[in-house]
Amino acid sequence: MTASATTPQVRHVSLAAPFQDQKPGTSGLRRPTPVFQQPHYLESFLEAVLQTLPGVQGGTLVVGGDGRYGNRRAIDVILRMACAHRVGRVITTTNGILSTPAASHLIRTSPGCVGGIILSASHNPGGPEEDFGVKVNGANGGPAPEQLSNAIHQATLTLQGYAVVETAAIPLDRPGHHRLGTTVVEVVDGVEDFVVLMQKLFDFDQLREFLGSGFPITFDALHAVTGPYARRIFEDLLGLPAGTVRHGAPLEDFGGGHPDPNLTYAKPLADALLQGDEFSFGAACDGDGDRNMILGRRCFVNPSDSLAVITAHATQVKGYGQGLAGVARSMPTSAAVDAVAETLAIPCYETPTGWKFFGTLLDAGKITLCGEESFGTGSDHVREKDGLWAVLFWLSILATERCSVATLMERHWATYGRHYYSRHDYEEVEQTAAAELYGTLQRQLPRLAGQPLAGDRIRQADEFSYTDPVDGSTSSRQGLRILLESGSRMIFRLSGTGTRGATLRLYLERYEPNNGALNLDPQTALAPLIRGADQLAGIRQHTGMSTPTVIT
Repeated sequence: MTASATTPQVRHVSLAAPFQDQKPGTSGLRRPTPVFQQPHYLESFLEAVLQTLPGVQGGTLVVGGDGRYGNRRAIDVILRMACAHRVGRVITTTNGILSTPAASHLIRTSPGCVGGIILSASHNPGGPEEDFGVKVNGANGGPAPEQLSNAIHQATLTLQGYAVVETAAIPLDRPGHHRLGTTVVEVVDGVEDFVVLMQKLFDFDQLREFLGSGFPITFDALHAVTGPYARRIFEDLLGLPAGTVRHGAPLEDFGGGHPDPNLTYAKPLADALLQGDEFSFGAACDGDGDRNMILGRRCFVNPSDSLAVITAHATQVKGYGQGLAGVARSMPTSAAVDAVAETLAIPCYETPTGWKFFGTLLDAGKITLCGEESFGTGSDHVREKDGLWAVLFWLSILATERCSVATLMERHWATYGRHYYSRHDYEEVEQTAAAELYGTLQRQLPRLAGQPLAGDRIRQADEFSYTDPVDGSTSSRQGLRILLESGSRMIFRLSGTGTRGATLRLYLERYEPNNGALNLDPQTALAPLIRGADQLAGIRQHTGMSTPTVIT
């Protein structure tokens, strides 16, 4: 251990006024990088966290991030402020690289750990003029519950200053132990513990044999955090050729790309699978490693369908052979998994958007699997969604079924029917226009039942609210629902993950039974609903946009 020559002197910095814009969203505080670079801005939010997170003094804290611009500076600030707040131990990683699911696992397996600080804006772009984020996780390894997030926000509103020590930066280029006053800083390999966990859940011998038998795959890390993890798993342990992992080096600006694994921002990967014949399987993960996109040759797997397929085949996979306690999905996610849960006779819970809502269900043992339509899938192995876990789960199913992705989907729909589903994102909408659209539709809800729409009739129109079955807490204002008599749905939400303008998300769903037309293009199958949504909410009129920014 490298000990400091003297105990660093704590410096108390006064603020002229507290910042009024530090309310965390569903995934922490996200702002453009220049906002975080304002004097005292990052430090103020961290001070509120360190004052509010239970057990900080003398406890253990996990710190890491996705490697985006500002990551190293923020880690240095956290370490110096942790020392000032007498944190007992801070665990961080080589070069500060730590995926969000790996951070959750590290929190859960580190004795005395009270939580973690994850530096990421997830799937948002990175760079000096792009986005940065600070996310707080609790002692269970999951995102901070609403009560903690609200308490942090309240602390920011009255903050008078912050405490920090001045000392040389801790080197993060290799594992080691260091001391800042009474605080021990442990730099660990951020990859290996997570890889060991994956080996416990999945049969790597089976995967190695299957992937070496003529089933070529490719994985796109998008120059984000999963590159080192994917190279270790696919190229080192599973013996796939060098280059199987494309864009595997984490870069501060993600190579100038947008680290969001969807058909728009991961287009080169999508083109390789949907238009070419070189690969049988392709996948990508996002900036901090918690989202995933699954592709087969000429086949895109909708995230809602992905959760349903994983649930249907879970007992074939090493770590889940004992069966499932239950499953949960976010409200905007399609009901495809509901049909599987009904057949398996297991509970299926519908929660608001936000992984923290799955956390209480996981902690209580009510569910084993969970997922969101926004390319997030996970299980009780951590308390975050996990992109690489989902990719390995899919490969494990294919290794057992010995078929293509397209064939697996056809078999699934032939058994359960198909939930045609799509999400239309209208990004960077002017805030006032987005609020007007949403508010106008919200006020219409009480009188919409019974009205015709999209060749159907509205059965119910409401604003979704949720009462947690474990702790009894209630979350309201979680999205506007238009439910049609046929079972089709339209959901309208304003996203809380962007940093510029507002993002309107429109979710569309139509069920086709297993004896119906199962191979339509989703946009064709949903065309009446798309037109009906615009008619009902005036999307073009309010946003000035004739087409969505992103369609998934």
